[in-house]
Amino acid sequence: MRRLGHLEAEIMDRLWTWDRPSTVRQIVDDINETRPVAYTTVMTVTNILFTKGWLLRERQGRAWLYTPARSREAYAAALMEDGLGTSRDRPAALMHFVENMTPEEIDALHKALRSVGRRAEP
Repeated sequence: MRRLGHLEAEIMDRLWTWDRPSTVRQIVDDINETRPVAYTTVMTVTNILFTKGWLLRERQGRAWLYTPARSREAYAAALMEDGLGTSRDRPAALMHFVENMTPEEIDALHKALRSVGRRAEP
C-alpha cells in the first residue's frame, strides 16, 4: 500500500476527525482556514480517494457526501505491514519495532496478541 499523499492525508485526517459524512465544500472551507486550496483540486483528490477505495460516497442533492471506508487505525496497520514487508527478516524488524514501544504500547500489544490467539483457537 502506498502512503497517502499530502493532500490525500489532509482530507482523510479531516474526515476521520469529524466522524461524519462531509462534502467537498466543507473540506475545502476547512483547509482554506490554514492555506489556500482550489475547490477543483480537493474535488479531484477526493474522487481519487474514492476510486482507490479510501472513501465511500452517497449523493445528497447535487453534492456527494464522503465518509472514510477504512479507519485511521486500519491505515496505520497497513503502513506497518508495508514496513515489515521491506525487511528480509520480519522477526528482527518486529523486535526493533517493539524495542521502541512505550510500556503502554507493549501492554496494548499483549492484549492484541491474546485476542488474536483466542480467535485462532479451534
